[in-house]
Amino acid sequence: MKGVHFPIFKTKVEGLRKKFNLSDPKDRKKYFQAKAGAEIKKLKKYLSRKTFIGYLLGKKNSGKGTYSKLFMEAVGEGHVQHISIGDVVRDVHASLSSDEHKGELIEFLGKNYRGFHSIEETIELIEGRSQTKLIPSELILALIKYEISKRPKRALFIDGFPRAIDQITHSLFLKELLGYRNDPDFFVFIDVPEKVIDERMKSRVVCPICKTPRGLKLLTTKEVGYDKEKKQFYLICDNPSCNGARMVAKEGDELGIGPIRKRLELDDKIFRELLRLQGIPKIFLRNSIPVKDALRYVDDYEITPAYDYKWNPKTEKVTTIEKPWTVKDDDKVPSYSILPAAIVVALIKQIAGVLKL
Repeated sequence: MKGVHFPIFKTKVEGLRKKFNLSDPKDRKKYFQAKAGAEIKKLKKYLSRKTFIGYLLGKKNSGKGTYSKLFMEAVGEGHVQHISIGDVVRDVHASLSSDEHKGELIEFLGKNYRGFHSIEETIELIEGRSQTKLIPSELILALIKYEISKRPKRALFIDGFPRAIDQITHSLFLKELLGYRNDPDFFVFIDVPEKVIDERMKSRVVCPICKTPRGLKLLTTKEVGYDKEKKQFYLICDNPSCNGARMVAKEGDELGIGPIRKRLELDDKIFRELLRLQGIPKIFLRNSIPVKDALRYVDDYEITPAYDYKWNPKTEKVTTIEKPWTVKDDDKVPSYSILPAAIVVALIKQIAGVLKL
């Protein structure tokens, strides 16, 4: 983010010589233990008894969902939930095609919604919502509560709230509204250069089953396939339970950040406003490190490579080619982007610090 300079978090562990393949889930597990094993142990013990709320704050497509999933991979999914406000709204919208689900939502809103629209008008807002318009903040709050009501009490990463300037005030009281009155909460600020977001979007693919995001260019998987008919490479999900599912691109991602420029500008404004807020602990995650400083803070395998692929028609195998990727940050400084697993190490250690474990 232009003019915003977060501290660089050191993930390099002196004396640790082993290199890890951060695209391999098994190796990633060993990596998390090697880099943050003590904090992971403490967090597991904490989460067996208590919860927290972490607000993930960053520009659209800054990696909030990826960091949440990797945190849960490292610490365990049993006591932690990731709630994407965008997904909540989309899921509720889709569920309204079912009379049963529609009835459940109407009953819940009747007990929990306070706003300036009738229940009937509220349902119409959801059913006819436009991707270019934000639905009212009071309805967003009710939908968050609706989503949480369907789950047992969990520590939460809330992704995508606040997503409008008027929701900043709501966010100050959201913890109390959700009944987590005695649990600690904190902001997680994620700073990612726009060039990184642009490249991530253009190469992003998602598993149709577990929804894990990866990137054909910047965040590959262990196995890569080749579609001979389309003459295209594709990633195969690493999650064993997905049984080799082919990851697919989201429609419109090939356009990069162009169509979401106004959204990024609003996110920037909200981000800067929340940086000024006092009385809540703040965690800072920085995606990029100036090239000249990088190897003092991180190991070389934690730096994001760019990937290319070659298809051998004789062996019918794909060869993955890894090469360095340098990007200019928002202040035009030549920088390396850091792989998500390394950023999650910073997240784990900082959360443990905020919770005073």
